[in-house]
Amino acid sequence: MSASIAPIDPATVKHRGLITLSVMAAMIMQVLDTTIANVALPHMQASLGAAQDTITWVLTSYIVAAAIATPITGWLSDNIGRKRLFMICVVGFVAASALCGIAFSLEEMVFFRLLQGAFGAALAPLSQSVIIDINPRERQGQAMAIWGAGIMVAPIIGPTLGAWLTDHMSWRWCFYINVPIGAAALAGIFFFMPDTVRRFRRFDFLGFALLSVTVGSLQFMLDRGPDQDWFNSPEIILELGIAIAAGWMFVVHTIMGHETFLPKGLFVDRNFTAASAFIFFVGIILLATMALLPPMLQSIFGYPVVTVGIVLAPRGIGTMISMMVVGRLVRMVDPRYLVGLGLAATALSLYQMTFFSPDMNYWPLVWSGIIQGFGLGFVFIPLSTIAFSTLDPRLRTDATSFFNLVRNLGSSIGVSVMAATLSSNIQTNHAELGEHINLFNPNVDAAGIVPAILGNPAGLQQAAQLDGLINLQSAMISYLDDFKLMFLITLCAAPLLLLLRYKPIAAGAGAPPVPAVHAD
Repeated sequence: MSASIAPIDPATVKHRGLITLSVMAAMIMQVLDTTIANVALPHMQASLGAAQDTITWVLTSYIVAAAIATPITGWLSDNIGRKRLFMICVVGFVAASALCGIAFSLEEMVFFRLLQGAFGAALAPLSQSVIIDINPRERQGQAMAIWGAGIMVAPIIGPTLGAWLTDHMSWRWCFYINVPIGAAALAGIFFFMPDTVRRFRRFDFLGFALLSVTVGSLQFMLDRGPDQDWFNSPEIILELGIAIAAGWMFVVHTIMGHETFLPKGLFVDRNFTAASAFIFFVGIILLATMALLPPMLQSIFGYPVVTVGIVLAPRGIGTMISMMVVGRLVRMVDPRYLVGLGLAATALSLYQMTFFSPDMNYWPLVWSGIIQGFGLGFVFIPLSTIAFSTLDPRLRTDATSFFNLVRNLGSSIGVSVMAATLSSNIQTNHAELGEHINLFNPNVDAAGIVPAILGNPAGLQQAAQLDGLINLQSAMISYLDDFKLMFLITLCAAPLLLLLRYKPIAAGAGAPPVPAVHAD
């Protein structure tokens, strides 16, 4: 059996705007579901009769299924056809979302979330490859700006939207909302999106199995680590060992094998390899920051959920502004300079966040958020443009799948590391601050809190207030330590700029001609 494959000619594409709108709707729908259900977990727990330590499987099952299913997107796209795969994934995702909305037990919810993650895994890489293919090379920077705006803003607005739906309607509407969005996206894809010619590829079962075990074990380790006390648990050590062993075998198999699961051509391209390493660091900063700020604002600053959403909204505004600007600049300026500028702005925002204080007002939160959103936008779009600029168009779907997988793994690792660091530092800081509260400290005597230390009944209320103050300060210092760690991680990513190459593209230049490929 044979089939020919050739990239889409952007000049022949009609209804480019409607295609972009349709695939963006599908992608945003999927990205929203990574965070929209977070704030609804307490309501789900009560409704589904789940325990505190099991309700988190609602989140874990989705993330693990999506991580394992993402790498197979390229093979499915070639063998099924990209348009057909896109429609199957949208229908499956919408159906699974509706089933999540009507679930009445934790077992049902976890199973439906597994389906939702598996069907939704392909939506982000497929949408990215479609937007690249339907635009000429000189307009791909602007196209990536539109795509990047969706994938970066959606996680930011997810918790706020989820909180509003839960408070005003029901937690089930966090899933029902996907139905109308998915129906509109499906109609647009069906009527307007062109299809690629199918290319039949042999399925590398060994490569897929090794990569799935690697990603699945790593994801389980990251999700279960906080509850199992990390490396004090045999389960976490076992999962890490399996991830390392399977990952090493996958690398060897990819290098030595023939027609491997991920084409070798992906890793021969220096731009794509360096950009993939870079996007890993971007993933750490993008979601780790959003995982830290909401609990900090609620527990330390005392902001209600709605206020938290309002304070964090300018971060998305900064991203949107940068997307509009960088989409035009990427055609005229070396993208490496834009990435460097974005990295500097991101580092500046994280440095500003290391000076947060419980006594400050909301303006430092707003300004640092705007700067960080602006910086991440300047990093994400030029980086995506460079990553695929020198890559064979036939490898784009495989490339976008791997690119999104690396970004998601970076986000998972970032969130887990920051959460573990925060928890450990809170205990350490509390012990260090508490040891200064003793009878031999002249400041303690001057403050008149000696009765509290001696256990005098008259000082019990004072002791409780003192302990609450120590808890607040130790938590605040721990958050600042996390921001400082992310600041250092951002600086460590800077040398990767030296590995990127840039070749200016003349206006009106189309994609390089690619000969037809015949697969037997």
